[in-house]
Amino acid sequence: MTVTVAKEKDNFLSAVRLFAERRGGSDPAWLEKLRLDAAARFEQLEFPTTRDEEWKYTNVAPLLKLPFRHGLDFDSAGATAESLEPVTFCEARGSLLVFVNGQYAQELSDVSEISGGVIVSNFADAFAEQASLLRDHLAAYADYRDEAFTALNTALIGDGAFVYLPTGKIVETPIHLLFLTVSCESSNVSQPRVLMVAGRGAMATVIESYASLDESVYFTNAVTEVVVSEGAQLDHYRLQEESDFAFHIGTTEVIQERESIYRSCAISLGAELARHNLSVALTDEGTESVIDGLYVAADRQHADSHTSIDHRKPNCSSQQLYKGILDGRGRAVFSGKIFVREGALHTDARQLNKNLLLSHEASVDTKPQLEIFADDVKCTHGATVGQLEDEELFYLATRGIDAERARALLTYGFAEDVIKKIRFASLREQLDRIVLRKLHQNLEVQ
Repeated sequence: MTVTVAKEKDNFLSAVRLFAERRGGSDPAWLEKLRLDAAARFEQLEFPTTRDEEWKYTNVAPLLKLPFRHGLDFDSAGATAESLEPVTFCEARGSLLVFVNGQYAQELSDVSEISGGVIVSNFADAFAEQASLLRDHLAAYADYRDEAFTALNTALIGDGAFVYLPTGKIVETPIHLLFLTVSCESSNVSQPRVLMVAGRGAMATVIESYASLDESVYFTNAVTEVVVSEGAQLDHYRLQEESDFAFHIGTTEVIQERESIYRSCAISLGAELARHNLSVALTDEGTESVIDGLYVAADRQHADSHTSIDHRKPNCSSQQLYKGILDGRGRAVFSGKIFVREGALHTDARQLNKNLLLSHEASVDTKPQLEIFADDVKCTHGATVGQLEDEELFYLATRGIDAERARALLTYGFAEDVIKKIRFASLREQLDRIVLRKLHQNLEVQ
């Protein structure tokens, strides 16, 4: 397998070299150097295989064998404001940044409600307005030296989404970053890149979503870096609803400073193979993280969620709830790590993974983990795997509810523990519809 993966890597190396030729001289010198360093490292690294412990249950070889065309020339043909309606949200109509096939689509974006020093822009514009911020933070947290997919994304940084919240700024309107794929003559690869920086005491909500207008085959390799400065609060919703024939690899790296609050909700609903790596570093005292997730895998889908919560200083807390629903021959992987570093006294860290299997062919591999190097801490972790209870189905049947509707109600209730925490009605309603549709169930959601 290693030989096969190495051979298919040549396709990506060719794209990196072509990209460097096309962009040469058009970007700041520091960005060109960053890309060159990442490209050199990518050439040295191997793509992960199932022999790697962190990828033991997720085989990326099938996606590497596909004849992808790299998204260097794709435009937004086929995408219109009307076609975006099913994947956008009414609360964010004036704070929407759209990328189609990896390229910024200005004609589909609308940030007219963004003001007061807040920046929501593509990288090209941000380089002109906030070059020092990008230079200080871009690729400072997502480690391209040890991760092949991150190195690939970094070597191909062209345009991307940049969100900056100045000190003390409170943004009531949710900011929506939409990465959309439309069908092309051949399967394409896009490399979305996101950088969010919340200044001291700032507050905002960011929705980062990945979607498709059709059921085509493509590969999305996304990297997001988030900085939550002292006293800032950031709610971050990540929604992955790609084509059921797509491949999605995502990495999110979060840095939290003193007394900051970061709330994350990662939803994985689409893609034939989806992997999301979420790492949160609590770097100073008084920080709080709330990490929720929901993954749904039906038919032959494979959903892999890896989380790492790093408690580095005393008096910090983290709460983590990930739920999975598996149907058909769907398969899921959950690996959650909590690190409590030496000296991180009075840490309160809780982690729970719960899975609902709706068929006998569905499966999940779950691995919650704790590594504690400090005393006087409160840490818990656990995992459950189960099916719908016969007693619950019988109870609903005695109330005149037929079996299909009872099954839908119980499944909906299982997912709702995560979905109900989302503050925006249109996003909650869309998730309710998608979850039930994917599981071929009908339920009129009020």
